[in-house]
Amino acid sequence: QVQLVESGGGLVQAGGSLRLSCAASGRTFINFDMGWFRQAPGKEREFVALTTRRSGTTYYADSVKGRFTVSRDNAKNTASLQMNSLKPEDTAVYYCAANPSGGSAYSPRAYDYWGQGTQVTVSS
Repeated sequence: QVQLVESGGGLVQAGGSLRLSCAASGRTFINFDMGWFRQAPGKEREFVALTTRRSGTTYYADSVKGRFTVSRDNAKNTASLQMNSLKPEDTAVYYCAANPSGGSAYSPRAYDYWGQGTQVTVSS
């Protein structure tokens, strides 16, 4: 079992920045791909970014590429999402998730463990 707790959401003006953190406890953190997803009202949960287990290779959705940076600290069992140049369309609840099977999956179905989510609101 893995427990995930996000923090760092909030309200920011367009063009601003936020940093989300995800603290993991339970099983060995390095063995999980760590993904970030978001869900806006009335929309499906969508992939944002991920960092792979062991190597820490990163992948991004096209909509956030160049603006968001995902990272992980295996010694501290944490993953982070630095979000710059935020836009109103980035407004959503953001979730971190852990996938023990690897494979760099973009689908939420591949992730077994989820945090509670943190609200990010970007005003225009």
